Amino acid sequence: MRGALAGMAAAVVAVACLRVYLPGMLEKDMNVVLEHDPWPVSTAGAELHDDLFVADLHSDSLLWDRDLNQHGDRGHVDFPRLRAGNVALQVFPAVTKSPSGQNYESNQSDAFDNITPLVMTQAWPMATWNSLTARALHQADRLRGFISESASPVMLIGSVDDLNELKNRRDAGEPVIGALLAIEGAHALEGELDNVERLYAAGYRMIGLQHFFDNKLGGSLHGSSKQGLTLFGKQVVARLLSLGIAVDLAHSSEQVVEDVLDLVDAPILVSHTGTHGHCASARNIRDELMQRIAAHGGVIGIGFWDDAICDASPEGIARQVIAAIDLVGEDAVALGSDYDGTITAHFDVSELPALTTALLNAGLTETQIRKVMGENVVSFLQRTLASREHEQRNLRDLVAGTFQR
Repeated sequence: MRGALAGMAAAVVAVACLRVYLPGMLEKDMNVVLEHDPWPVSTAGAELHDDLFVADLHSDSLLWDRDLNQHGDRGHVDFPRLRAGNVALQVFPAVTKSPSGQNYESNQSDAFDNITPLVMTQAWPMATWNSLTARALHQADRLRGFISESASPVMLIGSVDDLNELKNRRDAGEPVIGALLAIEGAHALEGELDNVERLYAAGYRMIGLQHFFDNKLGGSLHGSSKQGLTLFGKQVVARLLSLGIAVDLAHSSEQVVEDVLDLVDAPILVSHTGTHGHCASARNIRDELMQRIAAHGGVIGIGFWDDAICDASPEGIARQVIAAIDLVGEDAVALGSDYDGTITAHFDVSELPALTTALLNAGLTETQIRKVMGENVVSFLQRTLASREHEQRNLRDLVAGTFQR
């Protein structure tokens, strides 16, 4: 009996150690910052950066077992490092599924899901173990918890009025950070159109249609079918736009991109990418599709990892930004780092002044830098998000069951 109790105690200790140490060990190998000497930051670059409204369209930080209120010793993003990098607005997508053997060429939708063991190891609620929608809802709850516990101001952005309030507070010198919830792949809907409203009520205001595999909405750029938008996909896109949720085409097949462009007049975006003409990677769609997205009033978020832009040093990102401006114009280029998205970065978010310096050194004007570093994201969201009055009416109608679809 005594031996059995000792064995049980040892098992409990082992499980506890796995819970405490394993998530951090896994992330250290996935969200890497290359060792480097401090990147050069000029006096002009530092002064300009301090005066920017910086916005980034993609950081997967909610997936990981970290407190975003603490300055982390791993990964790329948390609230203290966002403040150090003078970031005004960060988009936080929820990752809900990732196929084993993930690659840019072809993935099967029924492949083993890498997120399930991560969710279980991190002791997320049991509902999240087999529900993608529950995983998204849990990540929204996590962000709200971080915001409520933050010693410095952070505000959740749900409407254009929230965005304008954020801008006004920043202009007044308040170091408030705006956080906007997004979804990485609409498989989080689990094939149910009504889940759009559930995610909207949870605060989600940007949804990517696909991730690394085909889903009920259509083909992924990295899936097996390369098919276009399905009927369900068309219904989802219409529902998103009616609510004021931005449609993100990152990871969507080229046929899905074409179908969405043919279907809607509203601005749409690619949140994190490179341009194919600059970096001929299977991660990037054709340049002419990027031009069509820009012509729709959309924005292209430039990623911070080598596979998307071929060189993700500050100077390499600057070269990709210039190539993107040449391709789609200075009003359509933004930042879409893919921080904390299992990438190897050359610097974390606290080091963004080095990017501003690199953009200055590359010959961009102050006006162009202001646009790329954040103003284009603000302009896009001002044309995409609903007013606070519209948002509150939608939420009331959803609670009452009278929402007009």
